[in-house]
Amino acid sequence: MTELRYPRVLSIAGSDSGGGAGIQADLKTFAALGCYGMTAVTAITVQNTVGVQAIHAVPPDILAGQIDAVLGDIGADAIKIGMLHAPAIVEVVARALDAHAGPHGAAHVVLDPVMVAASGDRLIEQETVEHLVRQLFPRVALITPNLDEAALLLGRPIAGVDELDAAARELLALGARAVLLKGGHLPGDTVVDVLATPGGLQRFTAPRIATRNLHGAGCTLSSAIAAHLALGVSLADAVAAGRDYTLAALQAGAAVTTGRGRGPLNHGFAPRPLNAR
Repeated sequence: MTELRYPRVLSIAGSDSGGGAGIQADLKTFAALGCYGMTAVTAITVQNTVGVQAIHAVPPDILAGQIDAVLGDIGADAIKIGMLHAPAIVEVVARALDAHAGPHGAAHVVLDPVMVAASGDRLIEQETVEHLVRQLFPRVALITPNLDEAALLLGRPIAGVDELDAAARELLALGARAVLLKGGHLPGDTVVDVLATPGGLQRFTAPRIATRNLHGAGCTLSSAIAAHLALGVSLADAVAAGRDYTLAALQAGAAVTTGRGRGPLNHGFAPRPLNAR
């Protein structure tokens, strides 16, 4: 008899006490898209809609234990990686990806290189950037930097839409298999994202949504892409579907007040059932 399984997605990321980003946003996204979510917590943050007040690191051995416990028993169809604040944490994740690689290796791993919060708070140690590039970029299927993160990776700012294509190619040249460069921080009425793969570039555009409730949008997008990969969708289609979900969640929560600062998205605007396959 064939065993039934839920589509499984593991989030390796930090905890957001305000519930809008990090593993909290990831779990809400996985559930909303009909996937079974699991977590390996990298850090505990003290934050809310106003900003990040403190970060408490989870010891590397505890992080390694969480990943081993989940993947050694339940397994995962896709993995989303978020906040990795220190070189030792990056090394733990890289070793875990190698140790638990299946027949297709790390084909369904999405890395959101979380470096700067929406509030502007720095979330990563400087020396960690080099470790991310060297140890994780070649091991994952997709990286999803925003413009601030891309600027840190490339050592220069990206000032306009006409610079996105070249910047995406440069990020790809750092060793990533594919790059989704998010252009939402640029001014204008249209948001432009660029997907770069060895096969070429693909642009995605959408009207800008007028809202201050943007906290966790990047986490949500990378999680939504990972969820669609777990559901068996191709990378380009997963990016398109992930963007559609994130934009709809932004729109659904645009007028809601949560806290005094940047509020969260409405992840549960149209939840899908969790079906085993």
